Amino acid sequence: MRVLIVDDSALMRRWLNECLASEPDIECAVARDGKDALAKIESFDPDVVTLDINMPVMDGLTCLSLIMEKAPRPVVMVSSLTEAGALATFEALELGAIDFIAKPGGTVSQNLRTIFPDLIAKVRAAAAAGRKIRRPALALAGASTARETEPARPRPRPSVVRPGLPRAGPRPPVAIWS
Repeated sequence: MRVLIVDDSALMRRWLNECLASEPDIECAVARDGKDALAKIESFDPDVVTLDINMPVMDGLTCLSLIMEKAPRPVVMVSSLTEAGALATFEALELGAIDFIAKPGGTVSQNLRTIFPDLIAKVRAAAAAGRKIRRPALALAGASTARETEPARPRPRPSVVRPGLPRAGPRPPVAIWS
């Protein structure tokens, strides 16, 4: 599995890389901002992208929007802003992110290890989901993969209403005693 780590903090890129690359089946590349990430997606072709929100040059939400437009793939947001109730989280999920994980507060070196198991699990889940949702290469190149079909023909309406046939809806009340 190939993972692109996008974060403007060199320390965070290093820690996330060490975490994910410690798994034998995960190969990592890093990018320092959204613009760099878009270039790396073309050259590295990751299965999953981890993406920070606050970055210089191009922020994470703009980058996420462009990823989903140009080369859709699973994205896990990894940011101090992506806490469960944060507006940025909902915006990222609306734009196409599969999941999020909050960077721990406090001393990074001590608290970052606490998210490693969750990060690995979420990246693996995103990769599994990505196998099902990723568009074929033809769709990315602009070609249509949909079959050409004939337009639906209108059904003929009956010209005669036949009494005695069942009809939809409740039946009118019937007088029992006349």
